[in-house]
Amino acid sequence: MPGKAPNAVGCLPSISGPRALNAALHSAIEHPFALDRPQDYLRWRERKLARYPRRIEDLIVEVRDPRNLSDSEAVEIQRVCGTANMAVYASPLADVADKDIARRLGARLGLSRLHANPLADEDGISSLEVTPEKSGRGYIPYSNQRLLWHTDGYYNAPEQRNRAFVLHCVRPAATGGENRLLDPEIAYLLLRDADPRFVQALSAPDAMTIPANEEDSAAMRPAQSGPVFSTDGGALHMRYTARTRSIEWRPDEATRAAARLLRQVLDAGSPYVFTLRLAAGQGLVCNNVLHDRSAFTDAPGRGRLVYRARYFDRVGPA
Repeated sequence: MPGKAPNAVGCLPSISGPRALNAALHSAIEHPFALDRPQDYLRWRERKLARYPRRIEDLIVEVRDPRNLSDSEAVEIQRVCGTANMAVYASPLADVADKDIARRLGARLGLSRLHANPLADEDGISSLEVTPEKSGRGYIPYSNQRLLWHTDGYYNAPEQRNRAFVLHCVRPAATGGENRLLDPEIAYLLLRDADPRFVQALSAPDAMTIPANEEDSAAMRPAQSGPVFSTDGGALHMRYTARTRSIEWRPDEATRAAARLLRQVLDAGSPYVFTLRLAAGQGLVCNNVLHDRSAFTDAPGRGRLVYRARYFDRVGPA
């Protein structure tokens, strides 16, 4: 693997002037997701894999009260999230139905711009539980059916990009309801290692189109085209859904091949995929990782309840 990246100052040329200085600084900054800078990618890849968690237990941070994180608890969640774009907190607040848990925890981690989607509750946070009125309109998160692999807000316009979300479990299901989780940076890495042309195809501005929703007046939206992989302030952003009825791939063989490989990565039992069944009082904090959910069965009179808060922000650094 390549050695340590050169010191930025040492890369500066002897010529002077603001334009030359800006160009030199830009050249010295790593751009790991730029296909024309393979050495930057290889350095980033080496660091990413060297510190990547090996087990779901490596993602778990014990906290006393997620509504009032201590400095050390917040830093540890941010540190873990920095390695895998996700962290799991475990608290003693089982069966505590308090939406301030998600809201205050998010704010403590730099998540302040809540995205109140049309189906969220009045406070902008969604109560994910079996709701016949919503599930009957085709919204699977409000049913007990399985959810296929996706990132949140994949149907949104770029200015409404979901960069992070928090899930807090008040009550788990009696059986089922597990999530599988994959860091989008790992998905990118696996596809780029297979063939950079896969990443190039999925980075096209019209790689994936979500047809318009014209059937539900409460959540109407136009068709939305965009890339699967893009950069956002230097960070990698991913939008994806494994659904087939609500997606149109760019009609060329490179895009179709890339989409097939991505689906294989997600379904092949990769060691980078974590499986998690949130217990009461546990929560997931992430930079909009790929995830699915298995079907579940509720106990009589005691349904699964998970709060979901979506954000326009990313989790802040430790």
